[in-house]
Amino acid sequence: MKFGKVEQPELIDFTIPRNHPDTEVVLSKAKDNSPLQLYVGCAKWNRKDLKNFYPRGTKDELVYYSSQFNSIELNATFYRIFPAEQYEKWYDKTPDNFKFFPKVANDISHLRRLNDAIYPIIDRYLEVTSNLKDKLGTIFLQMHNNFGPKNWDRVVRFVEYWPKEFPLAMEFRHTDWFNDDKVAQELYHLLQENNIANILVDTAGRRDIMHMRLTNNEAFVRYVGANHESDYSRLDDWVEKLSDWKAQGLQNIHFFVHQNMELESPLLSVRFIEKLNKKLGTNLEIPKTLHNSGPTLF
Repeated sequence: MKFGKVEQPELIDFTIPRNHPDTEVVLSKAKDNSPLQLYVGCAKWNRKDLKNFYPRGTKDELVYYSSQFNSIELNATFYRIFPAEQYEKWYDKTPDNFKFFPKVANDISHLRRLNDAIYPIIDRYLEVTSNLKDKLGTIFLQMHNNFGPKNWDRVVRFVEYWPKEFPLAMEFRHTDWFNDDKVAQELYHLLQENNIANILVDTAGRRDIMHMRLTNNEAFVRYVGANHESDYSRLDDWVEKLSDWKAQGLQNIHFFVHQNMELESPLLSVRFIEKLNKKLGTNLEIPKTLHNSGPTLF
């Protein structure tokens, strides 16, 4: 993921901002006794992207990946709408507790930019995606950097059309969604009223979109490492933040690890899961990598 990449990450203040004041309100209203749902994964399962991960002789990358992680941020669905048979194959290859978090096709978000021509495409996308059945996690929509608040009516129509039986998260990147408090509050209210997760993106060059505003009982976090030693300490900070939110009532954590250049995502995930398990008292499986016990790149 190149979004938010900087040349000198050592100059960036990676401190996690304070919570948006309404986040605690959202969590307190949603709090109940349901067990924590924790899903941590990478963005891809391709061998060339996940270095130091697949043992020699691995024949099926998804089968092995899903034996180590309990989820995947499925970016492949951004580039094309696959036939139903492909989703059925993915379903059959993965364990019962595995979940896919697919990205909405770019024909909807980027090419047509939520215009009135998207609705038959949404129907087709959801028809095939539903073949993931109980392994379907939250679907997420990522809008282009230049999709700003002037398109508000398109966002409202999209949200009103989206079938509520499909959990949805949305990611907005244009700075004007957050620079103007009135615009931001209208957006947060729309997402909150429709039980849509407001995605948090932690990346070096766009600290402005670390809004720390949850709109339902789901922390959907897309973490982008900068290929710098700070990648690890930043994840330690997220462990503390998620622990605090859990104490306030958070029950759904969906956390996906990227890097600008995918070199250490599995190693970063190992460190993150180990610390989460210790802090939250969870027992998520620790993925095996070829360098679990060896030095990192830093």
